[in-house]
Amino acid sequence: MEQMRQKKMEWTDDEQINSCLTSCRTGYLGLSDGTEPYVIPLNYVWYNKAIYFHGADEGRKVRIIEANPAGCFTICEELGTMSNPVPAKTDTAYWSIMAFGEIKKVSDMEEARNIMQEMLNKYVPDYYNKPLASSHLEKYRSSLGSKTAIYKLYPTTITGKENPLDAKTKFSLGRTISMDLR
Repeated sequence: MEQMRQKKMEWTDDEQINSCLTSCRTGYLGLSDGTEPYVIPLNYVWYNKAIYFHGADEGRKVRIIEANPAGCFTICEELGTMSNPVPAKTDTAYWSIMAFGEIKKVSDMEEARNIMQEMLNKYVPDYYNKPLASSHLEKYRSSLGSKTAIYKLYPTTITGKENPLDAKTKFSLGRTISMDLR
């Protein structure tokens, strides 16, 4: 794995990384389709130190994973823009996490049911009054007729990076360069 170029921005706090992986709502799965990159935004859960996502059991994503199971999963949060009288020093505050590993289809029905329950708990907490039945996963078909498949990326490497927000330079509408030159 290549080392991070800007080491001073690196996050090394596992608790902070786990917290962000747990709370972020959308992630981006990067795959390699031969010579062409393919990135898909996904709902996901971070559970037992792995990233789980679901989707149809057929299609381009599945074909790519079957041919090359290496994946990169990224989450990020933009925290604001920081203005500066020097245009090249105007910057964006953010944090980001990248997880690299191999993607595998979950074949164990109990694990798949547990993951789908975790998805429901994350995205619609307390909406359902009883746990998801395994039979739902076995019988469910999308409007296009495909089954639901659950995939797991167990990271071999996780990196985190942050450019913290400087509240004194945070840009907001109405702020002008003359305010920063005083």
